Amino acid sequence: MKYVSTRGSIAEQSFEDVLLSGLARDGGLFVPEAWPNVTPDDIRALAPLRYTEIVTRIVRPFIEVELVSDSDLTRIVEQAYSGFRHSEIAPLQQLDEDTWVLELFHGPTLAFKDFALQLLGGLFDHVLGMRGERLTIVGATSGDTGSAAIEACRDRENLDIFMLYPEGRVSEVQRRQMTTVQSANVFNVAMRGTFDDCQDLVKAMFADHALRDSLNLSAVNSINWARVMGQTAYYFAAAAKMGAPDARLSFVVPTGNFGNVYAGYVARQMGLPIEKFIVASNRNDILYRFFDQGDMSITNVEPSLSPSMDIQVSSNFERLMFDLMGRDGAAVTAAMQAFRAEGSLPDAARLSADARSLFLAQRLDDDETLGVIRSVHEDTGMLIDPHTAVAVGAARKTPSDGTRRIVLATAHPAKFPDAVEKATGVRPDLPSHLADLLVRPERAETLDNDFGTVRDYVCAHASARTTS
Repeated sequence: MKYVSTRGSIAEQSFEDVLLSGLARDGGLFVPEAWPNVTPDDIRALAPLRYTEIVTRIVRPFIEVELVSDSDLTRIVEQAYSGFRHSEIAPLQQLDEDTWVLELFHGPTLAFKDFALQLLGGLFDHVLGMRGERLTIVGATSGDTGSAAIEACRDRENLDIFMLYPEGRVSEVQRRQMTTVQSANVFNVAMRGTFDDCQDLVKAMFADHALRDSLNLSAVNSINWARVMGQTAYYFAAAAKMGAPDARLSFVVPTGNFGNVYAGYVARQMGLPIEKFIVASNRNDILYRFFDQGDMSITNVEPSLSPSMDIQVSSNFERLMFDLMGRDGAAVTAAMQAFRAEGSLPDAARLSADARSLFLAQRLDDDETLGVIRSVHEDTGMLIDPHTAVAVGAARKTPSDGTRRIVLATAHPAKFPDAVEKATGVRPDLPSHLADLLVRPERAETLDNDFGTVRDYVCAHASARTTS
């Protein structure tokens, strides 16, 4: 398996290169040169397997056996999901006649990001151990990526991790899951700005090739292909349980950075028969406006009850654009340069029309989100977090097409207790392993939204920095 950049101006890369570099040197994102083929019989064979066995089968084609042997891959996968607190790892719960909820919050940090990042941490450890190298990981988070990445990377001998998050724009539980980690290789940075500002600073550090080389930088955000690869497996697992390839299925995905829904798109490209993706947005609705109205224009980021989706520049959307533009890297480069310079994506109407055969979109505001949390609890006794509520609401707004709909529940309700309590009168408790989270001491640095300031902080604390 070889990988290419969405910008098209660098040579093909191996999985090892893609894993350790994260972002391509031409500013693009890595995607496979060609999609592996999973047959209908292969999908049927997944139904009786344990989740870890499904992961191993789905990710195997993306990773060279010479780099990670079959036995090592099995070990890494089993270890990655050993800390999940449900025997099924990703259980399905029926919500109504044609809607099921895929619970992706039973990992150590109570969010779907654990599925990819626990795997990513094990792959980093394996490859860096073979190479005898150390990495500096710099990431941006709108809430859940940070804690999941820190949990996956804490105390690992070959890694330092720096996580940037927007000050005051994540929930208290999300913040404390990052800032209460006392490991010496973990550095939390509260940025005076938005998530998009954090993401832009990370990309700017990768674009400085001298800095990138001196720090041996890598990424844990979903710009890293290995993240997307790891998430693809739960689409296969859920679909197989629901009768794929013989059942008609659609997925409803709450998303801001487009990584989670893109992982489903990858599963479909590999052969999983998914009829539709319903992209669920909050008031920060750039993805809704693209798919529904043919417009992708940047507006101000507004705080909401679903902060992990408070994003206007969806990094992973570039991977879909690459396919929509016929895998023409030069065309993607020109479009992205215009988008960042002018705040609006050229030719968005045509691209949107091409995408609508597969993607639908809905949006909910905060009042609607609270209403969904309330009604789900009244009807079923189930507590759901605001992000999951946005997806349930999106499913309800979309006319039935006869498919079974699988809603991705991306976070535990206890990560957003204020919103859940406001809607239902019930304050969800944190699981026992996090019961004392709100009294643990915090450790974080607050910095201005300035490239030089952030660069200097990382350089001063990164163990991997060279003197060249």
